[in-house]
Amino acid sequence: MVELDDRRRAEGFAFLAAFAACIPAANWLIQNVGTVCVPDGVCLIPVAPGIMAPSGVLMIGLALVMRDLVQRRLGVRWAVAAILCGAIASAFLAPAALVVASTVAFLMSEFADLAIYTPLQRRRLMLAVLLSSLIGLVIDSAVFLYLAFGSLTYVEGQVIGKAWMVLLAMPAIWWIRERDQRLGLSPAAR
Repeated sequence: MVELDDRRRAEGFAFLAAFAACIPAANWLIQNVGTVCVPDGVCLIPVAPGIMAPSGVLMIGLALVMRDLVQRRLGVRWAVAAILCGAIASAFLAPAALVVASTVAFLMSEFADLAIYTPLQRRRLMLAVLLSSLIGLVIDSAVFLYLAFGSLTYVEGQVIGKAWMVLLAMPAIWWIRERDQRLGLSPAAR
């Protein structure tokens, strides 16, 4: 049992590190990587035919999944601490004009993710990750765009870009669930 607890904690801290890395990665991507980079603006990537989004949306979608995994391995307290630290990091790393929008959107989306994921995850991990992430990414996109620009004009691209990362992570979530069941590795206590 001690070995499984050690394994759960080690994986939890790895997921926590990945979650923490998503925030600076999103800010770096949005300013440096894209098929189109607007001078003194954001870099864009195609997320669907004819739909572009800032490249940072990929990491924000992944952050929602990583937060779920932090909670699964380390518990709710660690997940809340990760959200609060992530909001602080977002405030320091976002471009000055977007600090409030970035920070508020991050806090609202991650806490919505937590509220949906928590009751579902013990019985239906795949559903919990998918639903909580999808709700979180819609909230993140809408809140960010409204606060930053007073418009939801680009919400479609934001949602699609983030959803791609959630969907790409689902096979890994399935593998984790199956392995946890095989090993008898239960989620962290609340």
